This record gives sequence, C-alpha cells and structure tokens, in this order.
Amino acid sequence: MEYKRFGDTYVVRMDRGEEILKQLRELCEKEDIRLARVDALGAVDHAAVCVYDVPTKTFFKKEFDEPMEISNLCGTVTLKDGKVYLHLHVTLCDRELRAHGGHATHLRVSATCEMTVTLIPGTVEREMNEEVGLNIFRFS
Repeated sequence: MEYKRFGDTYVVRMDRGEEILKQLRELCEKEDIRLARVDALGAVDHAAVCVYDVPTKTFFKKEFDEPMEISNLCGTVTLKDGKVYLHLHVTLCDRELRAHGGHATHLRVSATCEMTVTLIPGTVEREMNEEVGLNIFRFS
C-alpha cells in the first residue's frame, strides 16, 4: 500500500495480494484517522461478503474465488471502544457482468485498488443496539 495526503483526503493505492480491510485499518491506526468516508474501486480475486437479516440477527455470508471488479466500495471509519471500526459495503461484478454486493468482510486485491479516505472533523463512537443487533453510531 502507498498513499499520499492532500488536505483532508488520503489517496491510497493497494497492490496485488493485499487485503483491503487490513490495509485500511493499518492506515487508520498509523494516521490516527477517527472519522472518515471511504470510497474505492479496483479488482479482487477473493472476496467475502455478507448480508444481515434483522429479524434473526444473523449474517448470511458468501465467498467468491474468481476475478471480480469492485464497481463500488464505500463506507465509514468510526471508533468502537476507542479502536478503529470499519463499516464497508461493496458491489462486485463477475465475468458475466452480474453484480454481487453486501457488507465487505474480506477483499484480496488481484490487480489494484484505488481508494480515497476523506477525513471528517470529530469523532463518532459505535455502540451495540440490542433491538437490531448491530453496532450503530453513538452521538453522545
């Protein structure tokens, strides 16, 4: 991974074999990024994506081991218990141009990933909401 900061935005390049969420977490920890918006595109050869079912409070996960384009990767960087918390959703496109998407849990770069991380002044923590079973924004 290489990156450069321009004002309130980091422009990031991730390379073949790197795991996107791991690299993003390392960037946030190194640069003390506490609140930000993330946008990216690129290509992966392995991905794990899940969808959350609120009534059962269960994640349904699917893995892909094939070349896929990241047509969109977006989300937020916040904090949970004072540590970096990533919440990213991805839309992937396969060889038949079918889209697959959901909550990104693992994305391994096959060619490159081009990402911007835009800083937002302030800090937002997350807390568990028992009603929905998810870590949601806490503004206090």
